[in-house]
Amino acid sequence: MIKIAIYGKGGIGKSTTTSNLAAALSEKYKVMQIGCDPKADSTKNLLGGKQIQTVLDKMKEKGEDVTLEDIVYEGYNGILCVEAGGPTPGIGCAGLGIISAFQKLEELDAFEVYKPDIVLYDVLGDVVCGGFAMPIRDGYAEHIFVVTSGEMMAMFAASNIARAVENFKNRGYAKVAGIILNERKVENERELVERFAKESGNEVIQVIRRSDAIQRAEDKGQTVIEDAPESDIAGDYRSLAEKMIKICERTELEKCV
Repeated sequence: MIKIAIYGKGGIGKSTTTSNLAAALSEKYKVMQIGCDPKADSTKNLLGGKQIQTVLDKMKEKGEDVTLEDIVYEGYNGILCVEAGGPTPGIGCAGLGIISAFQKLEELDAFEVYKPDIVLYDVLGDVVCGGFAMPIRDGYAEHIFVVTSGEMMAMFAASNIARAVENFKNRGYAKVAGIILNERKVENERELVERFAKESGNEVIQVIRRSDAIQRAEDKGQTVIEDAPESDIAGDYRSLAEKMIKICERTELEKCV
């Protein structure tokens, strides 16, 4: 099982990237996507635009009686969809919500029951506090990829994520495996992000070109892999999927040497 966390600033297209990546990967693998954003909208384009009940909501509703069927939903092409959820706005810590959701999935043996080939964690990266860093710290994710654009705040968040991951390096945790540029048509965008990647000791592994096809697909509650499978932008996501699998497999081999 390959476990991947996708980090990025809120609103940068992180969830769009993750869900399209999941759809592309599902053409060859059994995929589970876990949304780790309090907005709980990571998986909606894999579910026809529907937002599902979150792990935290179900825990509040049913307590210890929560089952996997309550919190794992099957979406496009058999993708298993989970939303961690978050606290009531203004009350509680969203990071602790992620921790509670992960612990519940572990308690219910979700990975052993569903046996996914690939697990994708879609993680908000505006703040990298203990809760949001949990996919890294507690070994849930073995490979970290960061989504950014050339916008200043997006790269600032990406830099914070890279630094947070670097802080864990000596403890044997996952490291940043690559940068994904989700274009916003900023002036000199590719050059800016390439420079940022180099300065942080990483590389841009894929450019996701800006495309109206993404918005058209999302208006239908779909990914472009489902709505426009032959489009150039669908090709970008398939290319990203192939590159990520190769990077993850190479990293696993290096661990064994």
